[in-house]
Amino acid sequence: MTSPATTAPASSSSPSAPSALDEVLRDLRALVANAKALAPAELAAHVLTAVMFALLFAKPFNLLLDAWWNDPNSGHGLLLAPLSLWFAYKSGSAKNTSPNRALGISMIVAAVLFRYAADLAAELFVMRGSMVMALGGLVVWHAGFKQLLHWWLPFTLVSLSIPIPEVILNTVALPLQFTASKIGASLLEWREIPVMMSGNVIRIPGQELFVAEACSGLRSLTALLSLGVLLGAMFLEKWPTRVLLVLIAIPIAILINGFRVFLTGFLVLFVSPEMGQGFMHTSEGMLMFGAAFFFTSIAAWLLGQGERLVLRRPTATGAL
Repeated sequence: MTSPATTAPASSSSPSAPSALDEVLRDLRALVANAKALAPAELAAHVLTAVMFALLFAKPFNLLLDAWWNDPNSGHGLLLAPLSLWFAYKSGSAKNTSPNRALGISMIVAAVLFRYAADLAAELFVMRGSMVMALGGLVVWHAGFKQLLHWWLPFTLVSLSIPIPEVILNTVALPLQFTASKIGASLLEWREIPVMMSGNVIRIPGQELFVAEACSGLRSLTALLSLGVLLGAMFLEKWPTRVLLVLIAIPIAILINGFRVFLTGFLVLFVSPEMGQGFMHTSEGMLMFGAAFFFTSIAAWLLGQGERLVLRRPTATGAL
């Protein structure tokens, strides 16, 4: 008599989905394989292009890195640059692209001219921007203008990471300081706190608050604009709503910064004068930026809901 056959339990280990790291390694191997398949002359042309680009734009690149690392108003570039590379990689190549040699070489030549003219004039913004323009020219040269449009998000993020010229910075910072001071003083008066305001100086009982350039909100405004572009690209489908989200981010940043001035005055008056300086003041700024990011995210969600309602709306068809 034969004993009943026992079936081995099915293995619970099934091939898992490839991780992001596996995908990157796979694409790197494919890139190396494609490079090996190139003709020697074509491979030499690619290497020469990379070397020439590195030599021509080494100074703008170093100046940009220095600004990202040392300028508090430009620190968001340390996040935007890697993000732009990641989004370019994830976006891949556009369909049905073809090189545009004439436009590509025109952009590259113009970028080189701007780079050296800006160096002679000590104009850092144009010098740094010329590097982005040259990258765009290389993309157009190799894959066409359609590929450049396909990579609009990476190039926009890189462009937003370039520090604002000092002339514009000084022109915009002062009105932002006054606006933040007015909002903060108005909120303090609403809380029935005696306030005297002179420009960007707010006087409250026993204390004097000076809304400095660092407190103008320009730093959070530039970072929030970048986040608005990023959120719009990730969660919105239509260009009008993406632009609207970026525009909405501007008053959010201004109002939140005004509330920060009010909160600083309130805490300085009722808690401790130390709340207006040092670590506590910096932590307060980070908290307020988190609030601005939250409200911008809510705006992106609401605009996304509006998009879905419009896209799902049936079109009326006349009866025949």
